Amino acid sequence: MKQLFYQALSRVRPSMSAYDVALTWGVLLLICFGLVMVYSASIAMAEVDKDTGFRSTYFLIRHGIFLTVGLTAGFIAFNIPTKTWQQYAPLLFIIGVILLALVLVPGIGREVNGSRRWLSLFVINLQPSELMKFIVVLYAADYTVRKAAFMGGDFVASITKGLLPMLVVMLVVGGLLLLEPDFGAFAVITAIAVGLLFLGGFDWRLFAGLIALLAIGFVGLVVSSPYRMQRVLGFLDPWQDPYGKGYQLSHSLIAFGRGEWTGVGLGASVEKLSYLPEAHTDFLMAIIAEELGFVGVALVVCLFAFIVFRAFMIGVQAAKLDRTYQALVAQGIGIWFGVQSVINIGVNMGLLPTKGLTLPLLSFGGSGILANLVTLGVLLRVDYENRQALRGFKT
Repeated sequence: MKQLFYQALSRVRPSMSAYDVALTWGVLLLICFGLVMVYSASIAMAEVDKDTGFRSTYFLIRHGIFLTVGLTAGFIAFNIPTKTWQQYAPLLFIIGVILLALVLVPGIGREVNGSRRWLSLFVINLQPSELMKFIVVLYAADYTVRKAAFMGGDFVASITKGLLPMLVVMLVVGGLLLLEPDFGAFAVITAIAVGLLFLGGFDWRLFAGLIALLAIGFVGLVVSSPYRMQRVLGFLDPWQDPYGKGYQLSHSLIAFGRGEWTGVGLGASVEKLSYLPEAHTDFLMAIIAEELGFVGVALVVCLFAFIVFRAFMIGVQAAKLDRTYQALVAQGIGIWFGVQSVINIGVNMGLLPTKGLTLPLLSFGGSGILANLVTLGVLLRVDYENRQALRGFKT
């Protein structure tokens, strides 16, 4: 009788899932929410724009197609072993640099609103800087693993064999991004590379010096560029020139103010009626704040916080299993999503100067959605391999 009782308990005992169910549902909730909000934010503009054929569903349909392609690519990425990603990380990095260089070639790269960031592929425009974020996660993790012996050892070796090679390649990538210009992508990619060096055991003295140099460099980039300086001045006091350099931010703040606690209602935004530029891309959060209020903003922030938390926890689990590369990849993904979402939300709320950065998984944009979903496919793969290793299977 006792044996039968224990057998019954073993049948109902919950077993470990093959993948992170909570993370998967969190991602699906965000992309579904983003689909609704992109439609809401773009419907008014699409109805009056001849380039969209005056179709209100123009951006909704395209965003749905991007999500379908992205989910398919993410599923394919999930089925590729992380060792394969590690093996081809240097090659992918070289391809990424070539794509960034092609963007700057007249006749190949496409210029929009004064920035040359896209490669025209007839049907869609490819933005290499979005793909480069994913590639840098893979490459920086692989580089950190390969240079682990020099990270926390001899001071001179840490500089010459640990820091300098990465510094050179990141200067090349940064230079190409600044020529586009894409200062936002440069900031995110720098954060990923520096963050992974730190997590990989980089000498803390060199790390502190690197942070100081980066801070000086960012200030120098702002001061040396009248365009960036105007953005900073507009950020400090958008109401001084509400119809000029402070236009976007002032209307974003109006949207937040109108939303209050629960918003004016889904679809009832006034700012999306051609007042707030880039309402369905860079400033989607402002429309969320206006239509759904503090409640909607808090929901989005909590979902992003959960994704970042799960990414770091997956990385911690991989590190405990002595899977260092996989641990760094997972945590690099967490850094990427955390930094980019903080910058985008901070810009929308007037806490940071205006940057051309979209909100991951939510904003309209084919390259961004594709890169985000492929990256999350890799993150789920790391988690899947962790679970397989805990079950005793080789990965």
